[in-house]
Amino acid sequence: MCETSTTMTYYPIMLQLKGKYCVVIGGGKVANRKVTSLLNAGAIVTVISPVLHEKLQEKWRNDLITWFQKSFEASDLEDAFCIIAATNHPAVNAKVKECTMSHQLLNIVDDAVSSNFIVPATLRRGDLTIAVSTAGANPGLAKKVKDDLTLQFDDYYEEYVAFLQSARTEVLTNVIDEIRKKQILEALLLPEFLTLTKEGKIAERDKLFQHYLQRGIAPWQ
Repeated sequence: MCETSTTMTYYPIMLQLKGKYCVVIGGGKVANRKVTSLLNAGAIVTVISPVLHEKLQEKWRNDLITWFQKSFEASDLEDAFCIIAATNHPAVNAKVKECTMSHQLLNIVDDAVSSNFIVPATLRRGDLTIAVSTAGANPGLAKKVKDDLTLQFDDYYEEYVAFLQSARTEVLTNVIDEIRKKQILEALLLPEFLTLTKEGKIAERDKLFQHYLQRGIAPWQ
């Protein structure tokens, strides 16, 4: 039997937005932040707003977004996969919600109750993504936790994660024995590899990996 709750429970998910059509209603600073995130994810973005923030104007002039210089209409949401209402006009946001179809993703900035998805505070280090959410209860706390994590997962993690990805691919491609494969993959998570990355000793790190790959000796043996 499924347990029920009086509070809203969200299902954590990572969306692939590459090539997906997304519409942002609003042209201010908040809209610009949302548009930037969507573009970074590879989305095709259209902005609906009578005016544009200067940074959005720059994106438009560089053909990164499509801009319709007008007020919102229901027809603006046709074929949209993801919709973000980023205006400071409650009546406009309410109209966006009313016009959104049940199969479309909708986020109304600063109104989690009226949205069917919310955007967490996000920390990125290359392919490492850490998302923090309070289910809309207190976005400030989510940001604080993210800032704390920033100190722990510093910029070196981008290089470290890239190394782990490359090494894992090499192990899966070249190692047939399942036990040995498991041992090498576990060895990759030893702190030495992160330490060598942080110290800039890339050659030593790669040599250590090749030692495990070629000889198949687990670190505890």
